[in-house]
Amino acid sequence: MRRPLQITLLALSGIGLLRITLFGDLYLRYVKEGMRPLLIASGVVLILLGVADAVSYGRRRADDGHPHHHDGGHGHDHTGGPRAAWLLLVPALSLLFYAPPALGAYTASREPSRAAVTPRHDFDPLPATSPLPITLSDFALRVQQDRSRAIKGRTVQLSGFVTAGKQADSWFLTRIIISCCAADAQSVKLRIYGPAPRPDTWVAVTGTWHPAGALGTRSAAVALDARSVAEAARPVNSYSDDLPLVPTR
Repeated sequence: MRRPLQITLLALSGIGLLRITLFGDLYLRYVKEGMRPLLIASGVVLILLGVADAVSYGRRRADDGHPHHHDGGHGHDHTGGPRAAWLLLVPALSLLFYAPPALGAYTASREPSRAAVTPRHDFDPLPATSPLPITLSDFALRVQQDRSRAIKGRTVQLSGFVTAGKQADSWFLTRIIISCCAADAQSVKLRIYGPAPRPDTWVAVTGTWHPAGALGTRSAAVALDARSVAEAARPVNSYSDDLPLVPTR
């Protein structure tokens, strides 16, 4: 790879990282929220390296007197690398001009839910609030592992985006969670019985546990009989399983 291209890649990559972290929340489509300081630091370092490399390259050219001083007298520059190296410009430019869409129903429909995989033996009493705001993961844990069956008969409220189901009478309320970056994303799904909104729509759902299986055991269905479904705004950080959003209508 030619030296000017190396300098350009360093600078563009650094500027791109700072653009998605300092001037918006686009970085949340790549990594979890806690990694923002690391991305900012990386962007600054890349820009400084690009500037230092440019200064060094400029001084060397000035000392040589002309750009082909080290070509062995043949009039050709042998410092080039493989042509494929130019493809590295694509991810650098994408940070500046293109943001990938957030993962949604298409991704979630192609992988199983990770709901209720963490063993729990002790649960705090549920507050008396009705409807009860709860996350998809907590609802799944209560349904399949809370032997006190505290969720029975309770009206709960959850939020997420819509994923189509194979059954005509139900669909999935979904959240996608990342541990580090979008590459390790996992989905949490809750089956909702009732009319299905458009896929990928963010909604707040109110309802009660769908009685199927033995509540408090693995046989219990992680499902809800919907009483109301209201459209909600997409959260800034859509890769987390947070408490319900406020419906927009």
